[in-house]
Amino acid sequence: MDSTDLGDLWNRVFGTQPLPEQWLVVVTATVALVAVVPNVLWRLSRNAITIAHEGGHGLVALLTGRQLAGIRLHSDTSGLTVSRGRPTGIGMILTAVAGYTAPPLLGLGGAWLLVNGRITLLLWLATALLAVMLVMIRNVYGALTVILTGATFLLVSWLASPAWQSLFAYTAVWFLLLGGVRPAFELQSKRRHGGAPDSDADQLARLTDAPAALWLFLFHAVSVCSLTGGGRWLLGL
Repeated sequence: MDSTDLGDLWNRVFGTQPLPEQWLVVVTATVALVAVVPNVLWRLSRNAITIAHEGGHGLVALLTGRQLAGIRLHSDTSGLTVSRGRPTGIGMILTAVAGYTAPPLLGLGGAWLLVNGRITLLLWLATALLAVMLVMIRNVYGALTVILTGATFLLVSWLASPAWQSLFAYTAVWFLLLGGVRPAFELQSKRRHGGAPDSDADQLARLTDAPAALWLFLFHAVSVCSLTGGGRWLLGL
């Protein structure tokens, strides 16, 4: 690959792309909302939120010096991230916090990239993160899910026109923002009925002596604030 090709690739990835018209932004938000609200679709689309959730656990575990043993994604949209290190302390706390907060925060970061015209860069960053995550997947279903998701981002970023890249990227970011809100409510409902005794909120309660309800409030606050902020950016408010 000569310098001209490298320059073209650089400009393609790090250059800016035109923003879609406002009505198209609303359409992408509607598509994402349809993927989140009906239970029949959510049972399928929630797999993408699980990827972000477990990826958040894994990334923060590495950043805090823990040893990441592996990640598993299951067909019921649950997941498990195993890391080794001190069973207590700030590293373990941040790792536990990262799960429910990762999807909405990724959506917020994606919204910032989109409003600055970095549409292709967002698609390539998503592909790179999924490729890194794939190395740590320890079950077949999880590997297939990550491969299919990553391949979709790669194909759109490489083959699709700028207009279709924009529509896909906006839909994906809206989905992270909207889909990042629902899991905390689902967890709250399960705990109200005596389920999920080893949830992230309950683990954090044992790690910090702060009640699980407080950690649930944090999950709600991060997801709702991310949706509000990211949504305002995307809608140009």
